[in-house]
Amino acid sequence: MLNEKVEKALNEQIKKEIYSAYLYFSMATYFDSENLKGFANWMKKQAKEELDHAMRIYNYVYEKGGRVELQAIEKPKCKWDSPLAAFEEALAHEKFITDSIYKLYELTQEEKDYATSSMLKWFIDEQVEEESQTEEIVHKIKMLSSSPNGLYMLDRELGQR
Repeated sequence: MLNEKVEKALNEQIKKEIYSAYLYFSMATYFDSENLKGFANWMKKQAKEELDHAMRIYNYVYEKGGRVELQAIEKPKCKWDSPLAAFEEALAHEKFITDSIYKLYELTQEEKDYATSSMLKWFIDEQVEEESQTEEIVHKIKMLSSSPNGLYMLDRELGQR
């Protein structure tokens, strides 16, 4: 059986993961409207991955005899000033998620919920990859900021994800 505090925190993390997907879908709509189909593709794949993360926690809660209570999700922003601004926001959001997972992990340690601590190690490792990939794209966009051809090539690269 899940500890009540841990269950509540896991439900909050499910909300954050679903919001992440919602945010990335919104970024995809921005990129589609800018005719950057590769950027949009990358964000759509990222959104799906975030939903997978939410489901991973969802399934875990029920495996441990807990209950998922879905919460309201706020409307995400839908316009950005540039591809760089969108990816910088995505990177900041990934850092926010990483911090949230760290706090959740700390709670499980305080509550001596070692099974949930173990499950969260996957998310800790995953966030290293999430931040790294997003940061790499931010750096590439910055390098190519004065090159429309470079942005076109990056759009093609991101479309291969």
